[in-house]
Amino acid sequence: MAHSARRDSPELPDFSLLKRLARDQLIYLLEQLPGKKDLFIEADLMSPLDRIANVSTLKQHEVDKLYKVEYKPVISTSDQLCFLIRPRIQTVKWICDVVNADKAAGKFRRYKLIFTPQKFYACEAVLEEQGIFGDVTTDEWAFYLLPLDDDIISLELPEFFRDNFLAGDQRWVRTAGSTLHLLHSIYGPFSKIYGIGRCSKMAYESWREQVEEGETKARQAEIGNVFLIDRDVDFVTPLCSQVVYEGLVDDIFRIKCGCVEFGPDVTSSDKSMKVMLNSQDKVFNEIRNEHFSNVFGFLSQKARNLQTAYDKRRGMDIKQMKTFVSEELKGLKQEHRLLSLHIGASESIMKKKTKQDFQELLKTEHSLLEGFEIRECISFIEEHINRQVSMIESLRLLCLLSITENGLLPKDYRSLKAQYLQSYGVDHLLTFANLRQLGLLVEQQPGETLTVMESKVGKLVNDKTAGKLTDAFSSLAKKSNFRALSKKLNLVPKSDEEYDLRVPRDMAYIFSGAYIPLSCKLIEQVLERDGWTGLEEVTRLLNGHEFAVTGSTKSDTNDAQRIVLVMFLGGCTFSEISALRFLGRERGYKFIVVTTAITNSSRLIEALLDNHV
Repeated sequence: MAHSARRDSPELPDFSLLKRLARDQLIYLLEQLPGKKDLFIEADLMSPLDRIANVSTLKQHEVDKLYKVEYKPVISTSDQLCFLIRPRIQTVKWICDVVNADKAAGKFRRYKLIFTPQKFYACEAVLEEQGIFGDVTTDEWAFYLLPLDDDIISLELPEFFRDNFLAGDQRWVRTAGSTLHLLHSIYGPFSKIYGIGRCSKMAYESWREQVEEGETKARQAEIGNVFLIDRDVDFVTPLCSQVVYEGLVDDIFRIKCGCVEFGPDVTSSDKSMKVMLNSQDKVFNEIRNEHFSNVFGFLSQKARNLQTAYDKRRGMDIKQMKTFVSEELKGLKQEHRLLSLHIGASESIMKKKTKQDFQELLKTEHSLLEGFEIRECISFIEEHINRQVSMIESLRLLCLLSITENGLLPKDYRSLKAQYLQSYGVDHLLTFANLRQLGLLVEQQPGETLTVMESKVGKLVNDKTAGKLTDAFSSLAKKSNFRALSKKLNLVPKSDEEYDLRVPRDMAYIFSGAYIPLSCKLIEQVLERDGWTGLEEVTRLLNGHEFAVTGSTKSDTNDAQRIVLVMFLGGCTFSEISALRFLGRERGYKFIVVTTAITNSSRLIEALLDNHV
């Protein structure tokens, strides 16, 4: 059931060191403000902070009371206030209001601002404008990386996607470079660095600058290869419905910082329960990467095995019973609790996801990926919009239709857009502008049918003189070339063959055998070819910005060569992580996924809504 790893698989590096480094630095910063103090924490930092330093740790370092930043007057009576915040203008302005209100009331306090992961000049400029720059001290908590599991590390920066890809704000590029620098200084040196995407290239360059500025000490490499990839290289994968267990749990219950809250319908009690989802949960670890159709079979077998283990008690003498209670019973009870939780979660998923509607939704997605029955797909999407099933889901399907078809025919675009605005409100006009800007939902230009587009790209690829971006290539910017890419990389397996989901033969199993994620296929191909050689046409279709660099030191251990760090800039889905784990098992690699945040179709679309704050 849970796939066994190859015997020669290398061991993963120990990432708990990242947590210890972050905790020690935070404690050092808190001690810079001696005496009792109240700590104000930005809402989206609360969960990551809890994974690094819990309340008792903070209390040991003279933090008296904890408050959530709520943009209203503070009720603290402490003489010292410490603010742990993201570098956001809105938050800094609120702190200015707090300080100025204290001044007006004749109240003297000491203030310390700790920005994480770094402070930006714009924030200091606000402090200066508001006249409080001299009243506060500012610091940086270089908390770049939060290990969520043995092979998943997150920057916990969901705003990276919108800021970088939509607003064109490159302030987080340096953060991504610093993240690489931290990993390189602890687990490097890296022997090969590959990448694709404009942001990836800039992050790589930022990292190189930091390496050249600092000292490098010779050490045993633990990570051999690094692959950087921009989210906008592959939008199709995060727009598809997830059908592996971990992906479904994220879609329905929202995994936050590696933790999920199961409601009373799952816990079979009158209260909710927070559960950590990682490899320490033995039940979850065996089903997390499985296609959902296999999960119930595994859980029922597990329940039978557990019952057999309990039944061993019968006929035991006193000595055996004592051994059983002291050595096995606790573990069995823990496993029983986890098993009942995952059975409850699976039942809840079944209720929501195996209905007729969901099966039709999957059929529509698969047709879009294959390029069949497009008119039927458009009818399904129209019905979805007119029935007002879900505002986000409707937009997701529209985007998937547009990307796979290389844009919509003008009449279809106008009709679908009008129906959407009538169903969900004209205030979504700006959302359509955002989606168009990212190339997620566009109108085909007159005469630019799929075949015309493909031939234009083909002509470009054959043109040996096209060393730089020509006018023709620029006109393809923000255009999807999904159909051509799909043929080149064989992303859609032949549908006439039966696909056994219990024994997956390739990464397509994560989408029921209908589609191999483009992002993961690129990684597979580049590792196989040791670079981009032979993939020139593919990179042209993806608008370039690919690179492959050999590091200064060749990794001397074979194990390090088979450990590949993949960094997703703009978010990564649990389905992609499952696909990479599968690829690793097949090829004897171990993949470490570093991502700016965990994403899925809902989060991706929500980040682009016009009312996003």
